Amino acid sequence: IDSELFLIDLGLGRNRMGGSCLAQVYNQVGKTSPDLDDPILFAKFFSLINKFNKEKLISAYHDRSDGGVITTLFEMAFASHCGMEIIGTNTINELFNEELGCIIQIPIINKSIVLKDLEDIGLKNFTRPIAKVNNTDEILIYQEKRLVFRELRKNLHKEWSSTSFEISKLRDNPICSESENKELLKISDGLKVKTTFDINESISAPYLNTKVKPKIAILREQGINGHVEMAAAFTQAGFDAYDVHMSEILSGKIALKKFQGLAACGGFSYGDVLGAGRGWANSILLNSRAKDEFSEYFSRTDSFTLGVCNGCQMVSNLKEIIPGSQSWPSFEKNTSEQFEARFTSVKIEPTNSILFNGMEGSIMPIAIAHGEGRVKFTSKQSKSNISMHYVDYSGNKTQTYPHNPNGSEDGIASMCDDSGRITIMMPHPERVFRAIQNSWHPDGWQERSPWMRMFENARKWVD
Repeated sequence: IDSELFLIDLGLGRNRMGGSCLAQVYNQVGKTSPDLDDPILFAKFFSLINKFNKEKLISAYHDRSDGGVITTLFEMAFASHCGMEIIGTNTINELFNEELGCIIQIPIINKSIVLKDLEDIGLKNFTRPIAKVNNTDEILIYQEKRLVFRELRKNLHKEWSSTSFEISKLRDNPICSESENKELLKISDGLKVKTTFDINESISAPYLNTKVKPKIAILREQGINGHVEMAAAFTQAGFDAYDVHMSEILSGKIALKKFQGLAACGGFSYGDVLGAGRGWANSILLNSRAKDEFSEYFSRTDSFTLGVCNGCQMVSNLKEIIPGSQSWPSFEKNTSEQFEARFTSVKIEPTNSILFNGMEGSIMPIAIAHGEGRVKFTSKQSKSNISMHYVDYSGNKTQTYPHNPNGSEDGIASMCDDSGRITIMMPHPERVFRAIQNSWHPDGWQERSPWMRMFENARKWVD
């Protein structure tokens, strides 16, 4: 869609430079700093921007108060992986002042509506076109129609990230830092999304009117913080979710026999210290009551289990009491040597997993957040029952960081047991089962994200 970028100057033409990043670069402070001169106008602006967003009249928004217009435009170009032509800039002050204001991207079809609304609140004289997107992946700057700057967007993006890169090389695994830096130079359309099913179809809808709600235990331990989202996802799918703390199982207060589902959640169990998942598993294996309780549950053919993040680590360490899980690996410290909190894409592979039934071949973005997610097999283990891989922007299984965020062998992100009733995964589907939870999603997504199908698959299987 054709569009244009406009500057809305809430500094009302003052262009004060005191305290700006540019001044600091030259070891200066300046005399007069930006200020909020018209609170009433600002309130009107704030309400209007919310209206534009709600009515989808603008495509993008970014404030200019950290580095000025030039930084704002560059960051918008970097985030979108596109070039732009910056027009009509006459002075350094216009580019680098950090007054209140913003850049908005307006589709041409909405231009007259947006500009009229801005005029109505008194911003006509302080709103002007500032840039246009181009298809050459170049950043061009014009002063009075004369080209004064030209560079490839990807080169500027790499330069912009250079400070973070140098810090990362010292702090993290330098090989991963180099890999991420190289990925900046690759031209891509970003996260790949391909679904092999109708994401808006609710396959659990027929069961919601039956008033029969299978019970699922949302299992947590000290430090777990993903239990509320997990409960919400399974409740939406038609389950009756119970908050179950490990202490209640260890004491015998709650028995697993009344549940048809078990979801071991993620977060920061035991402060997410090294081996936290193994510690959680040992609290079961070294307690005769709990070991018998879980052994009986896993041996039932009418039950299913999901382990996510810390829950994945924990369940993977219960192999001795889970039939058909001998091929499961261990989950070790990330290759990057850092906690990874990212948004990446995975591909669902054909397996017996009841949770991924009908989703095979789909490539979907998902949240990850873990410090020990690297899949590691022993030399004697065979790699089977792999239900999910990390993929790159082309949708191919990858070892490349950061697409593979933890260095897992063969890009493995999830596995199941031989029966398909027990699935373990490091990424967090419960954090993205609604479209609005995703930091980015395709325009076609409405309320549901594709991950809702996973929870509904469980409800259909139970019936």
